[in-house]
Formats: sequence, C-alpha cells, structure tokens
Amino acid sequence: MADAPVRLLERVLQQRVTLTLKDGRELSGRLLGVDEHMNLVLDDADETGPEMSRRLGRVVLRGSNVITLHAPQGPAAKP
Repeated sequence: MADAPVRLLERVLQQRVTLTLKDGRELSGRLLGVDEHMNLVLDDADETGPEMSRRLGRVVLRGSNVITLHAPQGPAAKP
C-alpha cells in the first residue's frame, strides 16, 4: 500500500525543498515540520516571484496554498 502524503513528507524532513504556491510564487527552504493538514514549516526560506526575490527566514505555510513540493534529494529510505 502507498504511503500517506504526510508520511512521505516526514521522510524529507530536514531536506531543502522547493514549493510552488497557488499565487505563482516559489518558496525554497529546509523542511522543519508538517502536520496532518499538510501545513508546513520551512527554515532559511527564500521567496521568488515574477519580479522579485527575498529572504524570509522561518515561515509557516498553510497546506491548502501549496500546489507542488519538490525534494531534489528524494525521500529517505524507509526504516
């Protein structure tokens, strides 16, 4: 059986991820946490948009605003 989405995200904790948000912005940062509603906590986050780029630091994102999440290193092996 396939892992639940939250379980997959827990396997990429502490890795750098890139998110695409509903409004077109992209955020990248180290994934610190995720909850059952897919809300995310990123550390050392950077935001990029069509005409700007800025450092945000630590952010909390509501899961419903995230369209995609890309983890370049992929999930860690299952224990």
